[in-house]
Parts: sequence; C-alpha cells; structure tokens
Amino acid sequence: MIELTIQNARVLLSFYLHMNQQTSNVVQFYTGEQIPLELHKVRVVQKLYLVPVERRLAAIGEAGYNTFQLSTRDVYLDMLTDSGVNAMSDNQIAAMLRADDAYAGSQSFARLEEAVKEVFGKKYLLPAHQGRAAENILAHAYVKPGDVVPMNYHFTTTHALIDLNGGKIEELVADEALQLASDNPFKGNMDIAKLRDCISLYGVDKIPFVRMEASTNLIGGQPFSIANLREVRAVCDEFGLRLVLDASLIGENAYFVKTREAEFKNSSCAEILKTMCELADIVYFSARKVSSARGGGICTNNLDIIKEMQHLIPLFEGFLTYGGISVREIEAMAVGLYETTDETVISQSPSFIEYFIREMVRLGIPCVTPAGGLGAHIDAGSFLPHIPQSQYPAGALAAAFFIASGVRGMERGTISSVRDEQGNDVPANVELLRLAFPRRVFTLSQIRYVIDRMKWLYDNRDLIGGLEFVEEPPVLRFFMGRLKPTSDWPDKLAAKFRQDFGQSL
Repeated sequence: MIELTIQNARVLLSFYLHMNQQTSNVVQFYTGEQIPLELHKVRVVQKLYLVPVERRLAAIGEAGYNTFQLSTRDVYLDMLTDSGVNAMSDNQIAAMLRADDAYAGSQSFARLEEAVKEVFGKKYLLPAHQGRAAENILAHAYVKPGDVVPMNYHFTTTHALIDLNGGKIEELVADEALQLASDNPFKGNMDIAKLRDCISLYGVDKIPFVRMEASTNLIGGQPFSIANLREVRAVCDEFGLRLVLDASLIGENAYFVKTREAEFKNSSCAEILKTMCELADIVYFSARKVSSARGGGICTNNLDIIKEMQHLIPLFEGFLTYGGISVREIEAMAVGLYETTDETVISQSPSFIEYFIREMVRLGIPCVTPAGGLGAHIDAGSFLPHIPQSQYPAGALAAAFFIASGVRGMERGTISSVRDEQGNDVPANVELLRLAFPRRVFTLSQIRYVIDRMKWLYDNRDLIGGLEFVEEPPVLRFFMGRLKPTSDWPDKLAAKFRQDFGQSL
C-alpha cells in the first residue's frame, strides 16, 4: 500500500511538471490590454457583505481601529492575510476524505512525508500546527540568551520568539532594499558584506543559524535570488553555520526567480523550488501559505538535526505523525505541495498583484515596486506624509481604507514593531498598508473595485489623521491592541464619502 501511494505521488508530481511546461497565465489580448487570466473556475461560492459607510465607520470604531478585530459580517473583501485563507483545489478537498485518523503512524503523514521529499527534496519531516509553531520549535532548540540570528528580514513572530528565548536578530538586507519604489528585482537578498561583518562582530559561537525568508513579508513580499542564496550558503560553509530557510512563500519566490533571474528562465518552478531547498540545512514552512492548507513543518536531510528537535514536537504540538494538525489537513497539505510546483497555480496571485501595482503606479499612488508576492503594499509614509510615525500612518491608512471600501487590509509599520526598554516606540523601517491577495479567491472586478476606492481615498488623503493606543498588549500588539483617532477625522472621511457617492455602497 505504501509503495502504491508513493507511486501515485510521483505520478501526480509528473503531471504538475508537465502542466508547468505546457501552460502559464500569460495570454496576449487582441486589444493589447495586460489582464491576468484565471486558469481555474469557481465552483463553490461564499456570501460577502458590503455594508454602508455608516456601518463601516461604526465597525472600525468598535474594533478599536484595528482591522484584526473586525467581524467578517462587516468586511467586503478580506485582504488581511493570505495565511489559511487561500482557496483549496478540488483535488485537495477530495484528498481530505481519505484521511487516516490514527493518532500515531498515520498513512496521511506518510503521504505528506513523500510530498516533502519530492517537492522540497528533504527526507525527514517534523510536523507543527502552523509556521510560527515551527519557529517556536527552532527557537527553543537553538536560541540561547545572548545569541544573534542574522536574517535578510524579520517576520513578526520570528522576531518575538527569538526575543523570548533571549536572542536578538540582525537584519542584513542591502540598504537599497528599503527604497520602496525601485526596479530592484531581488530586494530580499542578504547583503553578504553585512553578513561577514555580523559574524566578525558577534562570533560564530553566538550565531545558532542564519535565516533566509523567501519573499520577505514585511518589506513588500520581495524575493531573493538563487545567486544570493548560493553566496549565503558559501559563507555559512566557510564558518560552519547552519542555514535555515523560511519557505512559507517559496512558491512565489520560485516564480520570481523564473521570471527575473536569467539562469532559471527555462527551468520549471519545481526545479527552482528544489534548488532553493537543497541549499538550506533546515527548511520550515507555514502550510497556510505554501500549500493552501492549515499546518506547518520543519524538514531536513540531517538526522542529527531531527534528533535535536523531535522531542519538542510531542511537548508543544502533538505526536510526531500529526503534530497538532488535523489528518484531513495533512492530506490537503500533501496535495497542495505538489500544486505549488504548478506555475498556473503559483503565478495567479503574483499576476493579480502585478496588475494592481501597475494601476497604482499609473494613478500616481505610492506603493512598493516592483510588485512582490503575498500582497500589494501601499507606501503609507508617502501616502500620508502629514502623519508622524508616532501616530501610526500605516494603521491610520488601514482604518481609513476600510471606511472608504469595506476592504480589510493589514498595517505593516510601527504598530507591528515593538517598544524599547524605556517604553518608546521603535519606528519601523517602512510604513506599509498590505493588501493580501490569497490564491484563487478574488475576481478581477473585485480588484478593480479596490483600485477605484484606493484612488478616491488618495484624492481625499488630507482628511486622514493619526491614531494612538488605548490598549496595548506586551507582545505582538498589532493582533490585539486597540487604538483611537487623534481627532474626529473618521467622521469627516465618512461624510465626504457619502457626499461623493450618494447612496452607493
């Protein structure tokens, strides 16, 4: 039976590789328009709510001007995140029906292991219920007080878990990566000179591993090149350091490598993805992102590494063959990993983001360029130059855009940062409003609605004011914190909307 399922997995991978070579979503329109074409059809629908602007104003107030606290009854398009909200395929849903419910030794896990081996090229897998749970295991296993983890850029949970274990991070992207509007195709690259300086400053003994994040989340979903990853690998080999790859958005990173790095223009996304993973000692991922199912994992080809972490899985997650994940989700994860190698699947979200960013640039709205993965990122600092960082311009823009549109985006700026030992805000490097584009969820007409409302808000940006905290948790405050406006600007913005749009929603 096991041999049969392995053979089925290989047949499935061969099918997706064939599809990669035969199809893409690049279609030339006779009119010359550049419009992303969906290569899927919608067979299950879910009702959405577009409530009047008066209700949107009340709802954001009830939510403490924090879009995380909104109810979906008040949200029209949920662009908060792509985590756990990507649309699953018919094959994923079908696979969920054959799940093996065994507590230990489940065949569902055996199928996931085989998918990890085929897609990531890693023999050993430790399951965890999501990406940050995998980060927790890594931090507990390797990070000690006084340690330093170099990385191309942090993610909020990564930063928090390393901090909680007594370590700190060093962000080593090149200076130009923080230039929001540019034509740099690989802003996620690690600056090799900075990496060498970091090693020299702290010493090898204080560096448990070097971390690379595929498609850096907090600076606009920007990818790294394989050429850069090879350079990082060479430095790690020189100093005997382990290289850890956060592969949560590795599919998008592979797509950008294919379209932006000349060496790989004729390679399949499957080949590129495996090439990246082969360069890392440890690969961890959020299945909520990489395979459109809920779960996560840590994988490697080094059995010693597995032994250093496996005792933590039953302690924090669950037994070694389910790790806190529903076996039905494990089945969907396995299929989703194979689908991540299909260019028509992985290119859908980046192509929609590129279309949206192209329209933002045409309309003169400041945003992160080139278009990245995960979502479109509006430059809130340039959009609202009259709001100081101490009044959280990215958070204010997220609240204002919800009032204007009913679209829920996410603040990626100083609210997502931390306070120092004296209680002062540590200003973020960038102030961004992220509008996530979950895979295969939105239609082009919905995206055009978002473009229209963003243009209206930009034309009325002088009405927007700042925010201040009224409730602030000690860690990851952007999830549960509550704020209030520094003036009555939300009421004025809603009134202007009603004046301009009449009775329209």
